[in-house]
Amino acid sequence: MMKETKSPSDGLTLMRLMHLSSVGLPVGGYSFSHGLEFALDARWLNNAEQIEQWITVQLLHGLARVDLPVLLNVMRVLDNSPNVQSDKARNLMNQAGPLHLLQPWNDLALACRESRELRMTDAAMGNALAKLLPALGLPCLPAQPGFDWSFPVLFAWASQAWAIEPHHAACGYAWSWLENQVTAATKLLPLGQTQAQALLASCQYSVPQAVALAATLGEDDIGASLPALAAASARHETQYTRLFRS
Repeated sequence: MMKETKSPSDGLTLMRLMHLSSVGLPVGGYSFSHGLEFALDARWLNNAEQIEQWITVQLLHGLARVDLPVLLNVMRVLDNSPNVQSDKARNLMNQAGPLHLLQPWNDLALACRESRELRMTDAAMGNALAKLLPALGLPCLPAQPGFDWSFPVLFAWASQAWAIEPHHAACGYAWSWLENQVTAATKLLPLGQTQAQALLASCQYSVPQAVALAATLGEDDIGASLPALAAASARHETQYTRLFRS
């Protein structure tokens, strides 16, 4: 499949970014709280202000140092420039090249997950997006049975195929993650819709900062450690009652 040559301001490209970033994309993002459920159950967090701090730390010290730089580097490797020639774009879509190009980044992203649940979250969403690609009119990615795809890698692949600018793709990815986190908080805490929207509006100021930081990181700089998140995620595995898979 040939990569499209739409400009970043093209309406169709914008709608496709919105499509990929939508909470309605059937990749199961709504099923995962990323440790938030345990943090609230254990009363580490008790109100919207503390949830905002929890989310902001993850954006600036988690996503900005793992997910987003992986996404940006994958798009760089695939060369999302609008000047890419069609034959080169087709070469990137062949049956051997994509996996060879993507697997090192895929392995890195999965290795950076600090708990079994966090790795499962990433792989479950990545594998779901891999299955969805044909329905979106995007090229399939070959992989051996049992191979797990990392979600930011697949998000980058779809963004590149749809000619979405890397910066915009990273913003869309971060927005999707943020919206899922606020939605989870709304279900777990007595948080009204108006308060949830205020939380979403406040947290989104951290998204440009996270994307800007991610753009400065090379392969050797990728990695993060958030001990409280790792502990919450690990302890969530044996939580007595829970709504979310992570």
